[in-house]
Amino acid sequence: MSLIITDECINCDVCEPECPNEAISQGDEIYEIDLDKCTECVGHYDEPQCQIVCPVDCIPHDENNVESRETLVIKYEKLTGKAFTE
Repeated sequence: MSLIITDECINCDVCEPECPNEAISQGDEIYEIDLDKCTECVGHYDEPQCQIVCPVDCIPHDENNVESRETLVIKYEKLTGKAFTE
């Protein structure tokens, strides 16, 4: 599934620098995740780094935007130009 930042976001700025794909940016009111860039850290880390550092736990999986691991791997390869290796 994709990740989403909910309106519980306190704009603490800790998630944005942790994203290896630069998928997180400041929106009009809270931080937002660019779904075209988010791989849930597949290819970079074992877990989404934004979820780990978020102090208010406001970055859940978005059940309205389900993505398979295969889809995330393909997205990682397109964004980085590197072949995925486990």
